[in-house]
Amino acid sequence: MSSSSSATLKGCCCCFFLLLTFLALVVVAVVVVVVLAVKPRKPQLDLQAATVQYLLVETPPGGPGSGVAYLSLNISMLFSASNPNRVGIKYAPSTFYVMYEGVPLGVAEFPGFYQPAYSRTPVETRVSVQRVNVMQAAAADLVRDATVTDRVEFSVKGDVGARIRALGITLPNVEVSVDCVIVVSPRKQSVTYKQCGLGLNV
Repeated sequence: MSSSSSATLKGCCCCFFLLLTFLALVVVAVVVVVVLAVKPRKPQLDLQAATVQYLLVETPPGGPGSGVAYLSLNISMLFSASNPNRVGIKYAPSTFYVMYEGVPLGVAEFPGFYQPAYSRTPVETRVSVQRVNVMQAAAADLVRDATVTDRVEFSVKGDVGARIRALGITLPNVEVSVDCVIVVSPRKQSVTYKQCGLGLNV
């Protein structure tokens, strides 16, 4: 009786394993069919506008030679998200990092949202920092850029997670890498140049 029960248990385990394998194959087959039917294309994120509320560079009493500079900054950025697919895309909340010569200054929060098929959606984000301490060589360059060349270049980088939904199925997540350059004139308190590059991480 014991051997019979053991054989029955093994039989049930085998059936259960075969069932799980079958279900996994069905899911994979459905995903493949959806991908072939939808032919998903890379979503686009373009920096449409960047506006400076203020940019202020301060040096301590020791002057620029002290190797320290304080930066206060408030910039709003308007992105345009474009969905070229016949199905909707769900974007996850993300964080963009704003840097000067590789020195992190602050973050801009990119909100999560759902975008319908064949549509464009404006997305606004903002970075605001108060008296960030920029040290050493970057401080000297920042003071020079702000007072002499009147040209301060910032980089904005981050990854935005996106998932395509089709027929109630969410396809695997992809990441759109955003790498932007924003040049600000401290005298004019305005953006004089902006450019963005995009990459795709599957």
